Amino acid sequence: MSFRRLKMPGVILVGAKDFKDDRGCFAEVFRESQFVENGIGARFVQDNHSHSVRGVLRGLHYQLNPGAQAKFVFVTAGEVFDVAVDLRRDSPTYGRWVGETLSAGNRRGLYIPEGFAHGFCVLSEKADVIYKVTREYAPELERGIRWDDRELGIAWPVKEPILSERDSSLPTLRDAENNFRFSEKTDVVAA
Repeated sequence: MSFRRLKMPGVILVGAKDFKDDRGCFAEVFRESQFVENGIGARFVQDNHSHSVRGVLRGLHYQLNPGAQAKFVFVTAGEVFDVAVDLRRDSPTYGRWVGETLSAGNRRGLYIPEGFAHGFCVLSEKADVIYKVTREYAPELERGIRWDDRELGIAWPVKEPILSERDSSLPTLRDAENNFRFSEKTDVVAA
């Protein structure tokens, strides 16, 4: 596996190595010891699967503290543009975003720490996305921000995405409830 830190503190691009032969291929996409060696000490407690068609945009979602989730996102079929937005107040990158194309072909995954909103849009005909999270889903703590918030300026590769009713009515970052704070240790604490 390869690990590359991106321009947001704590966000890491993880690459899996394919082993191919005439039967197909095999890739190890998660090994706890390698994640820990590369600064990801998260303990994952729930796996989620999303199946979507071209043009679907899901996000930008997060859970408030005490249910904040770190995520490891990986695509098993198709291709998506995956985005993380820093919500940690006092962070040098607060309100900024990073995006990566993840696909079954490139075998890359994205680790997103607590204190970030997450979303993706589907670039292929269909896509299957698996994401591991560090806290179980807590509907009472679930929040989100608008995918097209002008202040964020995310360069989504779709112009007219297919959205859920909920996602189309999310608030802007300025108006969204958020209890994340940044610390030099990259810990996220409640306000």
